[in-house]
Amino acid sequence: MADHVNALGQPVGAPLNITLPRPRPPRTPMKGKWCDVVPLDPEAHAAGLFEAYSADVEGRIWTYLPQGPFVDSAAFRAWMDATCLTDDPLFHTIVVDGRPLGVASLMRIDPANGVIEVGNINYAPALSRSREATEAMYLLMRRAFEELGYRRYEWKCDALNAPSRQAAARLGFTYEGTFRQAVTYKGRNRDTAWFSILDTEWPRLREGFITWLDPANFDDTGRQRSPLRFD
Repeated sequence: MADHVNALGQPVGAPLNITLPRPRPPRTPMKGKWCDVVPLDPEAHAAGLFEAYSADVEGRIWTYLPQGPFVDSAAFRAWMDATCLTDDPLFHTIVVDGRPLGVASLMRIDPANGVIEVGNINYAPALSRSREATEAMYLLMRRAFEELGYRRYEWKCDALNAPSRQAAARLGFTYEGTFRQAVTYKGRNRDTAWFSILDTEWPRLREGFITWLDPANFDDTGRQRSPLRFD
């Protein structure tokens, strides 16, 4: 039998335990142990990001993004000025030891339903598969769930993007299904894989992140002692 039924005996969804709408995300920085996630500023970040991205000489980091690679820093800066200064998507720069090494955005922001998505994620090689990259995702989740009280946090990617799918699973997202030929980009079809985290799941995930990000979990070379787990 369903957990919740109405007066007519019909199964219905669980009642809300929050008030709606939720606040929109602020344009303010988030500070972690290993990195900072700050509002994207082309003047401050464009040159450093382009330099960091240029370490990927084959342009692999751009394959599953709707933009890039860019021919030069001027073209990259022009794209940032035209695209990355909106309130939705709200772009952030991931800064490590003063160096901008990646971007991510909060997007498809739906205060009326308490739903928000993380997207436009692009890490330079120096950031990829690092504790700073994981912490950046934790800081954005913490903002969505703890600061703003959202009830659903989404991750979507090209269904053929195996690294993105693996990252979503590692970070605690639940795969929900694939929307076939959902969008087009760069002259091709994209099947979109959907993942989510719910507010009820966040306390367990939060503890896993806190344990993993503890400095004691890393040796003198920065290598993890124990993997990220959500027991």
